[in-house]
Amino acid sequence: MTSACPFPASARPHRRAVLRLAALGAGAGALLLAGCAGDRDPPAGEPSFYQNLAKGGQLDPAAAASMISGYRRNNGLGAVSLDPTLMRLAEEQAQAMAAKNKLDHNVGRDFKTRISTSGFDASMAVENVSAGYHTLAEAFSGWRDSPPHRANMLAKGATHMGIGAVYAPGTKYKVFWALIMAAPDKRADAGPGPAGGPAAAGPGQPHRWGMPMPQLSIR
Repeated sequence: MTSACPFPASARPHRRAVLRLAALGAGAGALLLAGCAGDRDPPAGEPSFYQNLAKGGQLDPAAAASMISGYRRNNGLGAVSLDPTLMRLAEEQAQAMAAKNKLDHNVGRDFKTRISTSGFDASMAVENVSAGYHTLAEAFSGWRDSPPHRANMLAKGATHMGIGAVYAPGTKYKVFWALIMAAPDKRADAGPGPAGGPAAAGPGQPHRWGMPMPQLSIR
């Protein structure tokens, strides 16, 4: 498996980052979470992924989708497209963390609850959260260079994504990020089974959520 960085190595973040990983799920219904915390001012005229959100820059979701899709293609996986529901969920999570000045998947509601009540019927879903990266380039590099976060960006079967970033000047990390990648449950589109019963499950294990397995590391 090979990978390529879509921007120069000099853009990679050099700050200390806090990493978190939790996993929920088994089989088709898998839910993974990872979190990290981590400045570089871009030269004038550089691409939108260098815009500094702490200095008036704006997140470019299309650039994020292009960057992540390119990384996935370089690793033999399919591209992902922006989904409005996942965009809303990611933005809400970034807002919630900024409001509480806390990097945590569960700062409002846990990810399982958020995704299952969102209206996006997911067969799989993953979430990365970050704080302290001021540009999209930094956030991407931080996730790519962390094995659990990289695994989330390279989640097999993911077809859609949402990303949010919020600048909160009075907080410890200043900028909070959330990335959600998911795939819709095709069985939900199949309609009810015979005699109005539930749609038949596809091959493999049942669609269900599992138990969280938290892990904490620092670099």
